[in-house]
Amino acid sequence: MGDPGAEDMISVMVVDDHPIWRDGVARDLGENGFDVRATAPDATAAVRIATAVRPDVVLMDMNLAGTSGVDATREITTNLPDTRVLVLSASGEHSDVLEAVKAGASGYLVKSASVQELVEAVRRTAEGDPVFTPGLAGLVLGEYRRMAEAPGEAVPRLSERETDVLRLVAKGLTARQIAERLVLSHRTVENHVQSTLRKLQLHNRVELARYAIEHGLDKD
Repeated sequence: MGDPGAEDMISVMVVDDHPIWRDGVARDLGENGFDVRATAPDATAAVRIATAVRPDVVLMDMNLAGTSGVDATREITTNLPDTRVLVLSASGEHSDVLEAVKAGASGYLVKSASVQELVEAVRRTAEGDPVFTPGLAGLVLGEYRRMAEAPGEAVPRLSERETDVLRLVAKGLTARQIAERLVLSHRTVENHVQSTLRKLQLHNRVELARYAIEHGLDKD
């Protein structure tokens, strides 16, 4: 018989071109209660394997041989909306962080993070929270704020359901309350929230609620 709690385990995949590091991270996550579905040594394999195993979270290195981790992140987040990507990189360069987030990454952690920080980051990422190494979150939010204030920016088109979810976010409802109101699953609501965040180039629910309020979506 399988583990009765297996369905509740967060499934992960580790992508890194250094086998010792890759195997070490996979082992650490496995020892801390995660379901390590797979590992991959490069971006091409990462996209192919992620499509097959569909993990909750992909831990992605940015500096990979061949196709970059940024391209792999973009492809995975586009094709697998239920899978979130958490970058785990040796680089803390601002340009790398912004590039990863614009490609769809939910967070960015540098490799100097402790095992406990990594474990907590993966859990929070699976729950839909943006997770960043201290000091990087402000950088990302500042960039999105600058982009939002830039003149001539085209307003992204949201679907009717995404707009419905956004209105309820603006009213302060939680994802579970929104799911009950719209008769949707909690996971579906989370997917709509993540899709809307990407389209609006925002990065958390606070920014999303602010956007909705500024556009009068809390008044209906």
